[in-house]
Order: sequence, then C-alpha cells, then structure tokens
Amino acid sequence: NFGVATRFRFRLHRKGLPGKPDIVLPKWKSVILVHGCFWHGHEGCCEGHVPKSNTAYWAPKLERNRQRDAENAEKLRQLGWRRIVVWECQTYSLNKLEDRLRELLLPAEAGEEAFTPAAREHDQLSAGA
Repeated sequence: NFGVATRFRFRLHRKGLPGKPDIVLPKWKSVILVHGCFWHGHEGCCEGHVPKSNTAYWAPKLERNRQRDAENAEKLRQLGWRRIVVWECQTYSLNKLEDRLRELLLPAEAGEEAFTPAAREHDQLSAGA
C-alpha cells in the first residue's frame, strides 16, 4: 500500500466530468480511469479483441466505446485534467500496479509537488507494467 503517511483525497465517479471518471483526485486535477480490456479495446491484450462471432454487432459497439474514450480524453484535456489509464489486466499484479501508480502519483524528490503543471497530461500504464 502507499503507507500511512501518504493519503490521497479522492472522489469516485464524479458526474460533472466527461466520462464520469472512476477515481478523481481534485487537488491535482487528475483522474484515474480503470478500463476493462474487452470493453475498451486494449491493444496487445488477449482480452482486447472483437469476438469472432456476431462481429456485425460487436465491432461497431466496441469501436464506439473507443471513440467515446477519445472524445472524453480530449474534453478532460481541454478542461485541464490529467488522465491516467489503468487496464483491467494490469490489476492482476497488485505489486506492479502499486509500483507504477506510486511512480506516477508521488513526487520524485522530497519537496517536489506531484502532478505539477509540467507533468505529462496523459499517462497510460503500459501493458508490461
């Protein structure tokens, strides 16, 4: 865990933001989105593909999900929000996920503020993380 000394105030599924993000960190104007690999089309993941049966139904449905994700990402960017995507398959190894989130969320050096304006506006945990 992040330890007793590290506390993050957050909100879940804030309705006022595009896409109703899963986790909202208002102090840092940042959101964490937890995407299901199948529903959001995680490239390179064994779960992130269109089913071979009934593709006429599934292909447009899953493509629309990806389009909506891109639209919401742009709206969040325009509003000045930083976006972190965590894929479902990345939650299987909690130690790796914790290490990666710690890297993204905590200051690199003592006294440095996490999520400074110079921070990357979009971080996506890679499939190998």
